[in-house]
Amino acid sequence: MLLLAVLWGLSIPITKLGLESMPPIAFTALRFTFAVPFLFLFAIGRHRISLAALPPVAVLGVIGIGIGNLSQSFGVAQASASVSTIVSATIPVFIVLLAALRLGQSVSRVQQFGLAAAFAGVALVALGQDDAAGGLAHTTLTGVALILVSAITIAFYYVWSVELAARHGTIAVVIWSTLAGFIALLPFAALEVSATAFRVEPVAVASAIYLGLLVSAVGLFLWLWLLRTVPARIAASVQFLQPVFGIGASAVMFGDRMGPFFMAGVVLVLTGIALSIARRRTKPETNRRQY
Repeated sequence: MLLLAVLWGLSIPITKLGLESMPPIAFTALRFTFAVPFLFLFAIGRHRISLAALPPVAVLGVIGIGIGNLSQSFGVAQASASVSTIVSATIPVFIVLLAALRLGQSVSRVQQFGLAAAFAGVALVALGQDDAAGGLAHTTLTGVALILVSAITIAFYYVWSVELAARHGTIAVVIWSTLAGFIALLPFAALEVSATAFRVEPVAVASAIYLGLLVSAVGLFLWLWLLRTVPARIAASVQFLQPVFGIGASAVMFGDRMGPFFMAGVVLVLTGIALSIARRRTKPETNRRQY
């Protein structure tokens, strides 16, 4: 769990580092150039899927992998690494909200309060960057909005993948949806490369390797293994450690200094996450049937 929190927590600062020398679409495509072959190699023999399942899995990949990661890259390019990290941490909040809408799961009053607290925290983070000197002053509302779009689409990916994985297998859905998202990116990456002058620096390549192999591939398999090994509520605690590592790395790498509005927003977002993933207590017999 600690390793996963570090891997995922560093993803936004590392993305920021890669975007310093590469445009967003090309960088995102480079990331999945490393991720896709590794996924197929790692899960060889367990990636088969029926032709009938490919269309919904492909759409899932275009939304979650393509739009989700692309909007994140564009957002990170227009926001500080610290702001991007805490806004991206709202993914579990959107998972709760989308699960209620798509899967018909109920949302308790405590969870509703958590959702409201998290959104209020994002608003403070977005509007309070001017109270801090340094990197936070470079954050734009457009950047925050794009990162929110990324959080929503990635949350949608997780919620919908539960349905598809139940029918076709988790590993197969992950692999083929990632491939579909990557293929959808390629034409746009080609257009961007042809219209933009840039140099592929070693730092950008190293950042793409980190994101592709350790975040998109190894991190995902670690997360799936955790869900099979420990109760979901314990595995979810990774979401609280992730922003801590991300914000700490942002301060070291980019000199981000957080003012009072930002810190208040961080507290609200983390509180909102805690409350939104809280579950009602159920009888032991019911728990045994569920697990």
